[in-house]
Amino acid sequence: MTNDSRHWVFGYGSLIYKVDFPYVRRSMASIRGWERRFWQGSHDHRGTPESPGRVLTLVPSSPDQVCLGMAYLIEHEVFEHLDHREKNGYERRKVRIRLHDADATVGGLTYFAGRNNPAWLGPADIADIARHINHSHGPSGSNRDYLLDLARSLRGLGADDTHVFELERKVLALGNC
Repeated sequence: MTNDSRHWVFGYGSLIYKVDFPYVRRSMASIRGWERRFWQGSHDHRGTPESPGRVLTLVPSSPDQVCLGMAYLIEHEVFEHLDHREKNGYERRKVRIRLHDADATVGGLTYFAGRNNPAWLGPADIADIARHINHSHGPSGSNRDYLLDLARSLRGLGADDTHVFELERKVLALGNC
């Protein structure tokens, strides 16, 4: 963190491509020791309470695993918006963020949904996750669009994310639901 009024926030999912909040600065960034997984339920954005969608969280990985995303330097009051946006089982977690444009590492926060939250869906067969994503919809749109927008954004960053890209291939093979 930079001081009491500004904080770095690392985005690894929709925060990469859906930037609906003000920021002071942004940078392509990465964190180590974590990887993306579609193991979190979405009752409020990409699904409903009766039929939750599947969205990303981070899971621990090997210390040399790099998760590429975007970091935003924000004013403290922006957390009111972000906390509401990431409310369904997510909590803020401290992380070390490598800012690629400055070749520097800073302290910051990311939103993390652990296995003990009420919206946790957990691991499943990749084909089952793809089918689940393909048919889920919520107030923020289709779960399929969330996945496809993410995959496109990750390619734009030059990321290589086996989990996301394999899900993308499987969802595209299923056709539009």
